[in-house]
Amino acid sequence: MALIFTASADSHSYQRSSRFVEPLLHWLFPQMAQANIEIIHHLIRKCCHLAEYAILALLLWRALNQSKNLPPWSWPRVQGTMLLVCLYASTDEFHQSFVPTRTSLVSDVFIDTAGGAIGLLAFWIIFRLRKQQ
Repeated sequence: MALIFTASADSHSYQRSSRFVEPLLHWLFPQMAQANIEIIHHLIRKCCHLAEYAILALLLWRALNQSKNLPPWSWPRVQGTMLLVCLYASTDEFHQSFVPTRTSLVSDVFIDTAGGAIGLLAFWIIFRLRKQQ
């Protein structure tokens, strides 16, 4: 959570990441139009949202599942994990509203929450596959 909080600061704003990502994309795809470069940069940033919140959901799941007496998979704990992910995503966007170079978007809360759900879904699939063996 602290890592996400620091990434919400100015140092990881769109303007700062574009200084690295866009030249790299221009180097990889020299003939690509600037508009397409910007779209890819935007998609990379949103995929990073998905990935960081998928990891957060897995870490929260692990923290909530320390008891050995509980079944290995519990839907109420999944809901609790998702609630925490959504609440933290909301507070992260609220924090960004105070950073001048960042924008606070409700759509980012949905993307972040979807990232958490994707992380838990991947974990559930792996759990089910291992259980079948």
